[in-house]
Amino acid sequence: MAVLDIRALNRATLARQLLLERADLPVPDAIAHLGGLQAQEPQEPFPGLWSRLRAFDPDRLSDLLTGRRVVRTHLMRRTVHLVTADDAVAWRARHDGMLRQRVVGVYRRELDGVDHGELAEAGRTVMADGEPRSMPELARAVADRWPSAGPRSLGELLVAALLPTVQLPPRGVWRTKAGVRYALMSSWLGREIDPLSPDGSDPVGQALVRRYLAAFGPAASADLRAWCGLAGLPAAVSAVREELVAFRDERGRELLDLPGAPRPDPGTPAPVRFLPAFDNAVLGYHDRSRIIDDAHRPLSVAGARVVLADGRVAATWTVEADTVHVTPLRPFSRADRTAVADEGRAMARFLSGEESDRVRVAASPA
Repeated sequence: MAVLDIRALNRATLARQLLLERADLPVPDAIAHLGGLQAQEPQEPFPGLWSRLRAFDPDRLSDLLTGRRVVRTHLMRRTVHLVTADDAVAWRARHDGMLRQRVVGVYRRELDGVDHGELAEAGRTVMADGEPRSMPELARAVADRWPSAGPRSLGELLVAALLPTVQLPPRGVWRTKAGVRYALMSSWLGREIDPLSPDGSDPVGQALVRRYLAAFGPAASADLRAWCGLAGLPAAVSAVREELVAFRDERGRELLDLPGAPRPDPGTPAPVRFLPAFDNAVLGYHDRSRIIDDAHRPLSVAGARVVLADGRVAATWTVEADTVHVTPLRPFSRADRTAVADEGRAMARFLSGEESDRVRVAASPA
C-alpha cells in the first residue's frame, strides 16, 4: 500500500478544495463540490469562495440565497452550513440523530423529561402559519408546556434538531447584517426533506462518503467523521470500499480515496490563499496536520481567519478600516511577504468593493 507523506496529502487537499488553482465553476456547483461551506459567521462564505473561484461575484451568492437555491441550515457537526437546496433536502434526515444528540448533550439537565415528539409537534404547530420566527419567539410560544426546561434549551432543540429549518435572508446576504429568523425547510423550499431509506441500505451515507472524498480525500474514516459529525458511517464506507483505492499516511493510518481524484505531485507550487473563519479545508479532518501545525491547531476552532503559504497555515488575518492586517505565525522570507501582501491587497479590494487595497503585514516572529 503506497504511503503518502504530509506534503502529498497537502497538495491533494488544496486541489480538492479549489485552493491550488482557482476554478471556473458556477457558484452553486462549487458549493456542492465542497459539500457546503461552514457559515456560522454569515459573511465568511464570501471570502471563502473568492479564494477558490475566478471572477467570483458576491451578489451571485446573495441571489442564490434569496432565490432559495442555497440555504443556511444546521447540518454537519451541528454547525450552520451553507449548502445547496438539493443537498439540504437529501442530507437532513441522515443528520437528524446526530443533531439531537449534540443539542441534548449540551442541555441534558434542562431537557430532562421533555418528550421530543411532543415538542416537535408543538413547534410544527407554531410554524404552520408559514411566518418566520426567531429562536426566542419560537421557544416562548411553546415554553408554557415545559416551564422547567427554559426557552434557550427548547429553542435550540427545535431549530437545530427537531424541526428541519433554514435561516432566512437577509442573514447571509453580502454586506448585510441581520438577525436570525427561521422557517421550516419544507415551507421555504416547497418540498419535504427526503426520508431515510426504509431498507436500511443508507444510500445517503454512501453518497456522503463519496462526496467527502471528492472534496477532502485521501482521508481516513476518522476524518470523515470529524467533517460530518456522524458516527454511524462504517457500514456506508464498507459498502463503497470496492470502488475506492487505499493508501497509508506516515503514521500508518489507512486513507481511502476515489480512484480518479486529483493527487498532484508533492512538488507542485502552492499559491498564497486567504481562508475565512472556520473553513472546512482545515476543520474537515480529525488529523489536520496536512494543513496546520499541531501548535497552531487551536486557531482552527477559535474562529481565526488564516493565510496559507506554501499550502500550510502560516499567518492569521483580520480587517479593520478596509485594511487587511496579516500576522505571521512563522518567519516569512522576502518572497513570502511579497506574495502575502499581493494576495492581501486583492482581498482588501474584494472586501471593500475596490475602494481600498491597503494591507499591513506584521513583523515575523523571532
